[in-house]
Amino acid sequence: MPPHQPLVVVAAAIVQEGRLLVVSKQAAPEVFYLPGGKPDVGESPMEALTRELDEELGVAPLEPRFLAEVEAVAALEGVPMRMTVFEARIGRTPVPAAELAELRWASGREDGLSLAPAVRDQVLPLLRERGALAS
Repeated sequence: MPPHQPLVVVAAAIVQEGRLLVVSKQAAPEVFYLPGGKPDVGESPMEALTRELDEELGVAPLEPRFLAEVEAVAALEGVPMRMTVFEARIGRTPVPAAELAELRWASGREDGLSLAPAVRDQVLPLLRERGALAS
């Protein structure tokens, strides 16, 4: 039996005014993630990120740059995941579409906000360390 391959995901860390854009999916509206998704066959991480942000939020990543490679258990699927995270800006107001239920701008310290483990345990500390998030 071949070893289980991790779920490959690309995501955007979009921070404005010290807050990180997080989204929830209709399948699990109580859990918030970074916007992004799985690359299609033959698609580069940047192509996938651009497509996913357009489909999910109607925005394009501006000045994207690599932030981190994160390994964790995918919150919704419960399987190993490898997520490539890019920092990016956006030039318009995002509007949730496709499978998204909601979006929020969060510091990560809000009471009752349930963040996916990869966001909570790896992305937020990295962004705080870089001084990108409000305290």
